[in-house]
Amino acid sequence: MHRWTDLAEVPTGFGPSVVTLGNFDGVHRGHHSVLTRMVTDARAAGARAVAVTFSPHPAQVHHPDTAPPLLTGDEDRLLLLERTGLDAVLMLTYTLDFARQTPEEFVSRYLVHALGARTVVVGRDVRFGWENAGDLTTMTELGAKYGFAVDVIEDLAAEPEPEAPLGRTPDEEHLSRVADPLHRRWSSTWVRELLTDGRVTEAASILGRPHRVRGVVVHGDARGRELGYPTANLSADAAGMVPADGVYAGWLRRLDLAPDAADAVLPAAISVGTNPTFDGVARRVEAYVLDRTDLDLYGEDVALEFVARLRATLRFDSIDELVATMHDDVARARELLVAAGGPPAGW
Repeated sequence: MHRWTDLAEVPTGFGPSVVTLGNFDGVHRGHHSVLTRMVTDARAAGARAVAVTFSPHPAQVHHPDTAPPLLTGDEDRLLLLERTGLDAVLMLTYTLDFARQTPEEFVSRYLVHALGARTVVVGRDVRFGWENAGDLTTMTELGAKYGFAVDVIEDLAAEPEPEAPLGRTPDEEHLSRVADPLHRRWSSTWVRELLTDGRVTEAASILGRPHRVRGVVVHGDARGRELGYPTANLSADAAGMVPADGVYAGWLRRLDLAPDAADAVLPAAISVGTNPTFDGVARRVEAYVLDRTDLDLYGEDVALEFVARLRATLRFDSIDELVATMHDDVARARELLVAAGGPPAGW
């Protein structure tokens, strides 16, 4: 897949193409379904399939104080987009100057002249151009003017699950029944809601894979090592929305290693929170690799993949009580990960 960040990188005469545009945060199952269908249609028409997306997210530029947390960083977003079979992604730098383009300027410059669009795939709620003045009607009118068809995609909804996902507690099952309507539209917003509640198993059912947070392993307080459970601490600038505070079963994926290398993916108990037992303040994401005290992961790029929530963060009255609970967490994490049948394929 070609990755472009500027029009100058797009080959002269590129096209014909089938183009879609969006933020694709998380590249969830709804995104994946639309993009893979678009790729199939493009192949049948002898065209190339291209996604146009933006970095940073427009909300971070226009409303930085209230913009939602992103589910994935740019590198993971590109990797996930590549998995759909796209021929190219044009990731444009989003600035206030960029946003001042009229709808026609944007379509003409990027979709028509740069990418040679013959079909533009959009949702009914598409908005583009200065102050989001462009909508579906605008796109259709521009298509008639510039010679491209507009393919409108309908919202895709999740099917009800035949049984509770692995690791869901009775309380989580109750919340699922009362809070999530059947056939709700797949969306990044829905995933954020679930992660905010720590419901990572349900988030995975929408994403089509476990949610992950990616960052470099840095030095912490070494307190876990002193307690017999050394942890890999992620840097504060790790990419990916951090779920609710708590302890989770998951996988630690070492991205600097080949996917099939020994120890490339390791079972882990993941902790998110401030370590209240030790009066911590900073919120941290750290992982203990089950039954391993011999690993030196400092400086490595890793991804922590969340499979199931074990419990909320607790403040313990003694170190002995904390260690006993950690022992139980590790045992339960091991059981859940064995039952899961091993880690998902890497990407």
